[in-house]
Amino acid sequence: MKRIIYIIVGLVLTSAVLSLSSCKGPKLKEADEAYDRGEYFDAATIYHKLYNKYNRKEDAWLRGELAFQLGMCYLKLNQGTRSSAAFQNAIRYEYEDTTLMLRLAQAQQREGQYAAAIKSYNDYLAIAPGSWEALNGIRGCELAPQWKEEGSRYIVKQDKLLNSRRADYCPMYLDKNMEYIYYTSSSEKSTGELRSEITGTKKGDIYFSKKDEKGVWTRPEVVEGGLNTEHDEGAAAFSPDGSTMYLARAVRQDWPTTVEIYTSTRSEAKWSAPQKFEITADTLSNYSDPAVSPDGNWLYFASDMPGGQGGTDIWRINLKDKHGTLENLGPQINTKGNERFPNMRTDSLLYFSSDGHPGMGGLDLFVATLQPRAEDDKDPMDHWAIENMGVPMNSSGDDFGITFGEGESGLFSSNRGDARGYDHIFRFVKPDLQIWISGYVVDKDDEPVPNAVIRIVGDDGSNQKTAAKPDGSFRFDLRRGVKYAMMAGADGYLNARQEFASDSAEEDAEYYVDFVLAAMFKAQIIENIFYDFDKAVLRDESKLALDSMVMLLKDHPNIVIEMASHTDRVGSEKYNQGLSQRRAQSVVDYLIENGIPKERLKPAGYGESRPKTVTKRIHSQYPQFEEGVTLNEEYIKTLSKEDQQAADQINRRTEFQVIDTEYQY
Repeated sequence: MKRIIYIIVGLVLTSAVLSLSSCKGPKLKEADEAYDRGEYFDAATIYHKLYNKYNRKEDAWLRGELAFQLGMCYLKLNQGTRSSAAFQNAIRYEYEDTTLMLRLAQAQQREGQYAAAIKSYNDYLAIAPGSWEALNGIRGCELAPQWKEEGSRYIVKQDKLLNSRRADYCPMYLDKNMEYIYYTSSSEKSTGELRSEITGTKKGDIYFSKKDEKGVWTRPEVVEGGLNTEHDEGAAAFSPDGSTMYLARAVRQDWPTTVEIYTSTRSEAKWSAPQKFEITADTLSNYSDPAVSPDGNWLYFASDMPGGQGGTDIWRINLKDKHGTLENLGPQINTKGNERFPNMRTDSLLYFSSDGHPGMGGLDLFVATLQPRAEDDKDPMDHWAIENMGVPMNSSGDDFGITFGEGESGLFSSNRGDARGYDHIFRFVKPDLQIWISGYVVDKDDEPVPNAVIRIVGDDGSNQKTAAKPDGSFRFDLRRGVKYAMMAGADGYLNARQEFASDSAEEDAEYYVDFVLAAMFKAQIIENIFYDFDKAVLRDESKLALDSMVMLLKDHPNIVIEMASHTDRVGSEKYNQGLSQRRAQSVVDYLIENGIPKERLKPAGYGESRPKTVTKRIHSQYPQFEEGVTLNEEYIKTLSKEDQQAADQINRRTEFQVIDTEYQY
């Protein structure tokens, strides 16, 4: 019995294999070959027809395979929704492929379905523990909601002038004048008659737009001359002077289609027929996404040539001396995934796109900052700090091909929000941070100080000076993450200074600081000087105010002051005079202990003999006392018990007054 069962099973399996082989006819072979060549549109068209042809029940296994292949094509064509649906169908038909859950997760991530994508990535990790693609995808899905919530100061808008109904991508300014923008487009206006087997649209041509005499961008035109051909023209870049173009071109002689870099020169607004730029003798690898360094010495590009980290890597070659100068940018920039579309903005700022660093989905835009080398660093590779550019620069689709105009503005490409996967050109701007500090310069009585001058010096080397307005107000623009020292002064007043650091956060901020200047030859109250009752010993909480007094005297090394202490009316006049003298001496002793020469300090105790006259500031604190009233004993006796206590408190004070400005050590 067992032998018969084995024979039957064997016959059934043989029949299934023969059936599978017979079903994979010429059309399926044609689709597979198109896929292998990277002709995803043509392959998807055939797979879709075959998928609809076969019976759901009898050919479920084949429909599952076709659904998987369709999903792969749509994934390559950046059509996340279609791709996800196709992979779901492959799962429904129980198609067996170890990468199915990984590809579904990648499609879900492209749709921005991060929670679903994490689940699918984890399902894949169950059968492929440690997969870098799954772990990297999960990390990107975890970070994406955080990036969306945090946002950034970038403002991104689609450029209506440059975009067509097809794909438009990789904008690039011709030179530093920024009067010409070149880009690639598969618009129906393109010169070539051939349709791209990869995208199903016309093959790409190079277009340009220029500023007219009014500074307005004109409608795009196809570049004239021998530049555009029947082949697929791709990303273009320029030498710093704009005389030489480096462009990618997809050339298919037979198959596979290869991408190579060509050069063209400009003469009288026309470009010459491109000539191939030889990087290596390797004819099987692809070379694309050219970019020229700002000094014109290096050509950066992307390639899948051997010797990289995996996928496509960013490389560079010296344009002045190509022999032996081919360099891979190393494992900090390049990953096992794909790094493409480099743009070396300065000699230490590299912008590029990657699906190998954690991102929101597809290609994300990154900025890499070259780090200073330590003197003993013998590592031949450069060290970079790499940062995802966040939202809205990045999306769950592909974001790439960035170029900069004036300041923090420019253009880039993205297929976000396009169900067909077409790329479009977006403009971006990062408005300058609005960081400033404002305040008032007033005297001890809260009156504006006339002709006050404020100076602010930053540890970034900045140095600003301004005069306060008649109402005492002032305002400075600042930079983020800078430590500042400020000083305010005016004739007849002692200078005052402040120190602070501006926040390093990427957000607008306003700081407020007021300067209270002490009049040169007028008694000035020192706030917050405290003694125990009926004693002359300073309490600890007085020392903060006295430390400020030490700083003031050190800032003005030529002044001599009288340090005066006053009491209230309680107690005998003789006793109060003695107590106030001892208290004034306590303050002077503290100042001497902290480095102030005793010759600059004159202690004076006035007891109750100099009652305070109500100033504007005192009136604002104690509105029950009219400005100009002297708080003598006769007046105080007319007040309520509560107001008498307040008046006595005002009279108990410590003051200083400048008595000489020509002290010499």
